[in-house]
Amino acid sequence: MAAAEPAIGTRNSQEGAAPAVQAGGFPPHLLSEILENIVAGICVWDQDLRLVTWNSSYRNINAIPDKVLRIGIRLAEVLDNCAPLRDDARTGEELEALTRTMLKEKGRLDLDRALADGRIISVNFHAFSDGRWLAIYRDVTERRQAVRRLDASINSMPHGFSIWDEERRLALWNNRYLDIYGMPGEKLRKGMTLAELIEVAIGAGFDRDKPTTEVYELYRRIFDETAAPGTVRSYERTIHGRVINSTYTRTAGVGWVVTHEDITDHKAQLELAAEREAALQHQNIRFDAAVNNMPLSLSMFDSDYRLVICNQHYARIYDLPPELVRPGTPLADIIKYRLSHGTHPTEETVDYFKRRLEIVKANKVDVSTAELQNGRTVMIRHQPMPDGGWVSTQEDITEQRLSEARINHLARHDPLTDLPNRSHFREQMELAEAHIRRGEAMAVLCIDLDHFKGVNDTLGHSVGDAVLEVVAERLKASVREVDVVGRLGGDEFAVLQGSLASPEDAAVLARRIVEAIAEPFNVQGHHILIGASIGIAVAPADGRDTDTLMKNADLALYRAKGEGRGACRYFEPGMDAAIQERRTIEVGLRLALARNELRLVYQPLLSLDSNRITGLEALLRWDHPERGTVAPDQFVPVAEETGLIVPIGEWVLREACKTAASWPEEITVAVNFSPIQFKNRNLIHHVTNAIADAGIAPSRLEIEVTESLLLSDGDVTIKVLHQLRKLGVRISMDDFGTGYSSLSHLRSFPFDKIKIDRSFVHDLASKGDSLALVKAVIGLGRSLGIATTAEGVETEIQLDMVRQQGCSEVQGFLFSPPLPAAAVTRLFAASSPASLLSPARRSAS
Repeated sequence: MAAAEPAIGTRNSQEGAAPAVQAGGFPPHLLSEILENIVAGICVWDQDLRLVTWNSSYRNINAIPDKVLRIGIRLAEVLDNCAPLRDDARTGEELEALTRTMLKEKGRLDLDRALADGRIISVNFHAFSDGRWLAIYRDVTERRQAVRRLDASINSMPHGFSIWDEERRLALWNNRYLDIYGMPGEKLRKGMTLAELIEVAIGAGFDRDKPTTEVYELYRRIFDETAAPGTVRSYERTIHGRVINSTYTRTAGVGWVVTHEDITDHKAQLELAAEREAALQHQNIRFDAAVNNMPLSLSMFDSDYRLVICNQHYARIYDLPPELVRPGTPLADIIKYRLSHGTHPTEETVDYFKRRLEIVKANKVDVSTAELQNGRTVMIRHQPMPDGGWVSTQEDITEQRLSEARINHLARHDPLTDLPNRSHFREQMELAEAHIRRGEAMAVLCIDLDHFKGVNDTLGHSVGDAVLEVVAERLKASVREVDVVGRLGGDEFAVLQGSLASPEDAAVLARRIVEAIAEPFNVQGHHILIGASIGIAVAPADGRDTDTLMKNADLALYRAKGEGRGACRYFEPGMDAAIQERRTIEVGLRLALARNELRLVYQPLLSLDSNRITGLEALLRWDHPERGTVAPDQFVPVAEETGLIVPIGEWVLREACKTAASWPEEITVAVNFSPIQFKNRNLIHHVTNAIADAGIAPSRLEIEVTESLLLSDGDVTIKVLHQLRKLGVRISMDDFGTGYSSLSHLRSFPFDKIKIDRSFVHDLASKGDSLALVKAVIGLGRSLGIATTAEGVETEIQLDMVRQQGCSEVQGFLFSPPLPAAAVTRLFAASSPASLLSPARRSAS
């Protein structure tokens, strides 16, 4: 049993509930061992379909990651993490609801799950008396395929074919059998009695003019006449105007094999007997082909230990020569050959076969798995027969075992880099806890790649994946064999470094990794430069358990990334203060909308041509009841990370449009949109409703976006921008010049306005490159017919310089700080809003 799974009987007891499995005074640990040795997947669910207990086979058969399974998890969540179904996109919630319905209606559940990987899993739910459910999962892929092949072979026969078991119940039939008797296939079922089948046949028109009892007695007599094993008899009857010859073959341990041949066209021919013989021989060949096409090896021995029959798979699986697969061959000769040719079980000789035969002689079914000397693995099932002989099936499960090993490896390793995944890496850390308790020093290094997102966004995921593969190789080359390198997801990696002589060893390794990752990458013709930031936690000083060490290494990584690219930081107490601060902001922000703590202020934008206010930009403020006014740069990033920016952005849009409705009709309102909001499929709907509810013209709304919006899903974003433009909304690019590939973005979408970032305006008088950039942007806008707005204008010198370059608009504290809505209303009520440009007004500001 995996280390992460507790023994049966202890999972629930840890929760304070009754043991999951009780059997008198049976020890829980022994029940656990029994459950783990069951090949089938076993699990128990409580009345609410929450997991109580499970074994490893359940996890492996369904390819469920270790981290998913836990006591109390809902069936829906487990189904969402199982191996996916084939041609079935229903969610775990939908499948759980269906399961509940079926269990409620039938009191049990028996179904097959067809998986996307080609496997078929049989699922059986059985009710316990206390309301819990026992679920059994079996991989029946080969069995179902074998049945399909056998059905196809039987249905390809030219004659009707049926098998009746020892109790004279219908066991098998083909389509030709249905055609001969004119019976509908949906009326037949396995296990139906002779009397039930005759009623179906008469209902289809067979012998309808005769009493049912007479027809039944006729066929009962035929079965009685052929009851002795080895009996073969043929009977002719006219059925629906055709002459049918039915041959009954009685086989011990099987029942009756009956073939139904339509001999109407050959009745009058002298060669009838020869043709019937040939047809019967052909039928036997087909039956032999069906047996030899079974996926399992089949053999039958009599009570004298002599071979009765075997198929080709039996000879092939043990590499037996033709003379040893003939009927009558002594078992001792076969065993002797196998022992001399290496097809016997590993570390077993004649004693193995003797023990197996003793079990058979005791009239018990024996199922075992044998590792053969030649490296193959065979599952063997011995079934005793009443006459003292036995039937055996042998299945070569070598590839299945290899596949299981591969599946287990894939479940524990990252498919791209083949490094241990997060779950397996944590398992290795949990194993290392014993070394830490013995006083050994170990280190955990959390590694995050710098600039990797730009590679993915600009060069595509195929190049990004290739870079990650090279990173994995460089990490493995940087560590010792005893160290563990894992990929936690995305561009996150981790290293478990053991047996440290001193904490400095971790820093040496971290610097070696940083240098290795900083080396240029040549991938698919691209020259790529990335870096790595590393956080380090050293045990036992920084923690003695997996969770603590991972948390502290992650906190150190957070600090390293905050200090710049390529940094390495050890964990220090108090590092989590920033994380706690972020969590506090997140919790408060979730309540801010409901508590009406958010408000908007508006900063005027002034036209340098008309010296009048042309619009106002809506700016978000948060008045926290305890913390006071929280700066936007403190809470907006948190809102974007958590997705809260979507409902907050909708509120800002509605509020800004509603306020603008009270302004003069020529005045616009500008609203900043986050890239996260553009992932909302209802964005166009929200904008349309906000404009309509406020009763303003669409042209009065100006949406400001940053260049980062166009870095991911650019085509989709451009399409949404065009839809907004079609509504009549104006689109402005904010913070122009600070993003990536700005000129290409101006070509991809015709923006109405570009806003020059305040950082360039601030340095106009002191830095020549800032003036050159502002001049270039204004000139570019003029040539493209795009208006330009200079942000952050705070001095007369800055105003004069942007005016000289031909800037369209200005915005900044030189004219007005952001104003509450009431102040804006008073501003427009004044006789001349243009007075904002007067020296007296600027002085008062």
